[in-house]
Amino acid sequence: MTDKKKHEAIDEDLIRGLASLLDEIKLSEIEIEQKGIRIRIARTLTVSAAAPLMHAAQQPAPAVSGQAAPLAPEKHPGTVTSPMVGTAYRAPEPGAPPFVEVGSIVKEGQTLLIVEAMKTMNQIPAPRAGKVTAILVENGQPVEYGEPLMIIE
Repeated sequence: MTDKKKHEAIDEDLIRGLASLLDEIKLSEIEIEQKGIRIRIARTLTVSAAAPLMHAAQQPAPAVSGQAAPLAPEKHPGTVTSPMVGTAYRAPEPGAPPFVEVGSIVKEGQTLLIVEAMKTMNQIPAPRAGKVTAILVENGQPVEYGEPLMIIE
């Protein structure tokens, strides 16, 4: 095998391994540099907006003519967003009650949920006091940086 063919085979194996790693640990991209060669592998993610988790009695009323339509979660001033990529957990451990529910009154700094990133549990505190009006993630749901998690009014 010539050096060029050997080099191409190594790169192909490396690329296949990195692509498998992306799927295995659910990353959107990975980049490495090895022996003066930089390889970046990225995949396009399809992101869909999660519907707020509310009970039927707590669903917001439809906008009536003359009333302003409710703000999208991304634009709502009380939206709490994820500070990192990870997995959102609404309770401190499996089987435990959630930190907060829709309708909960929270204090500034109170833990709202946990985002696990790289085996580290990161508590997400309330940025302000208020009432939780919407919870936009499910327990165990993967979240992206900047993704809306809750709304506090």
